[in-house]
Amino acid sequence: MSVGSGDGEPRAQSPGRSLAGNIAFGAGLLFVLATATLGAYAGVALTIGLADDSFLSPAVPDDGRNAVGIGGIGMGGLLGLMLPLLLLAAVRGTEEKPRLGPGEALLKALIIVAFSVYLVVVSLLAAQLGWILPEGITTLLSFFVVGFSWAPVALIPWERFGLGGVGGLRPNPRVRGGSGNQGGSGGSGSSGSSGKSD
Repeated sequence: MSVGSGDGEPRAQSPGRSLAGNIAFGAGLLFVLATATLGAYAGVALTIGLADDSFLSPAVPDDGRNAVGIGGIGMGGLLGLMLPLLLLAAVRGTEEKPRLGPGEALLKALIIVAFSVYLVVVSLLAAQLGWILPEGITTLLSFFVVGFSWAPVALIPWERFGLGGVGGLRPNPRVRGGSGNQGGSGGSGSSGSSGKSD
């Protein structure tokens, strides 16, 4: 009876926790989408301004102006999406995903900013197609160039620079070891009990 009552108590409390968690998740999702959208608009305004009235203006042809704007969308959208998530991971944590330390959070933020600048540089290179191609074709090709610009970055061996866990995809050896130890202890216990029964 005690086991049944113990199983029933968490089930009675779980709907309240799940409702609060769903509300928090929805609010966080809306906030992140809003920051990503605002970041994309800000990135377009910044890069188009650089292409029109800055020292980069002579290097950007008229038919490559939209390509620079695509790079601004990638830069601003990435910053608006990842920085709030990174801040949330540095403030809150769970048992499965502990809270990020200040050093790790700062390192990841710098990597995100560097990759955003890399997207703008790639868009500037794609804009050079505007010297020989019309605006529509240059804009279309720049979508693919900027969209697949992560591929060369993924081929870099980040582990050699001590950045293997930057993506947050490290395996959890403790959990696996714990499960293995539990299995071993269970096996020894069962063998011991079988020995006693014999």
